[in-house]
Amino acid sequence: MRLFVALDIPQDVRARISAFAARIRPLCPGARWARVEGLHVTLKFIGEVPDAKLPEIFKALAAVHGSPFEVKFENVGFFPSPKSPRVFWIGVHAGAALPQLAESVSGAVETAGIAREDKAYSPHLTLARAGFKKGLDQNLKALASLLTNETEVFGTMSANEFFLYRSQLGRGGSTYTKLERFGLE
Repeated sequence: MRLFVALDIPQDVRARISAFAARIRPLCPGARWARVEGLHVTLKFIGEVPDAKLPEIFKALAAVHGSPFEVKFENVGFFPSPKSPRVFWIGVHAGAALPQLAESVSGAVETAGIAREDKAYSPHLTLARAGFKKGLDQNLKALASLLTNETEVFGTMSANEFFLYRSQLGRGGSTYTKLERFGLE
């Protein structure tokens, strides 16, 4: 089973993101656009694990403690850069609280035999990818030039819980199912 740990996004933020995506999607038709209903703030990608490991992961995540905090969804950007875009994203801002929670989650699941990430935590919501066909990055380059210095505000949420999700790959993208909720005090 393929698993990850994430914050869910409230419906009002999703609605603003959906309206924004609908407005700019025609400017970049060759990109692979994410389904807005599937967006989430990843804390830890676990990957494939045997079903038998699930109780151990539940127990590890239940030991994670933290306080609720505010998360802002604003601005857009491109990875690795606007001049060489492969991914179009929305910024996720929460000060030190979000990376601290991600580190706590990573440390907890490490006790269940899940390796830590090699790269630094960089919270964002992926809206689109350049795709695999040659030249599709040109679509994102055009979008990057149009959105330079644009300020977009999508909303704020109170993060008072996180979830363990199951990801099932299928035609038309992945389907995510919440397996367990974990509250923040």
